[in-house]
Amino acid sequence: MADRALRGARLGTQSFEDERGIEMAPRQQVEYVCDDGHTFVVTMSEEAEVPAEWEDPKTGHVGRRVDGGEPEKKDVKHVRTHWDMLLERRSVDELEEILTERLQLLRAGEIGPVHLHRRKAAKKTAARKTA
Repeated sequence: MADRALRGARLGTQSFEDERGIEMAPRQQVEYVCDDGHTFVVTMSEEAEVPAEWEDPKTGHVGRRVDGGEPEKKDVKHVRTHWDMLLERRSVDELEEILTERLQLLRAGEIGPVHLHRRKAAKKTAARKTA
């Protein structure tokens, strides 16, 4: 009995609707050309904003619109480095002064990694014991 219930239908999803009475959205064909001369067509909606460049789905090369002009040039932001941001806050003279102060503190053992302080303290105590 179960055999007869599934007869004529596939397992999985299958639509039994037909396309009568369905109106498709208006579409346009946009042609693009690659640098090597290869052309391809992309179907888009009439309402869509058509881009000046599109990647060819077969070759992966970027093509430009046949009836379009040059693509808009985007403003390229200058990449700010850490040094650029530092110079926005301080002058070079101030930075040299701070560096000199920090180096003096580091050499005196007042700042820096703790393991460096222990070595100096151990050297001082060893020097005192020998004296």
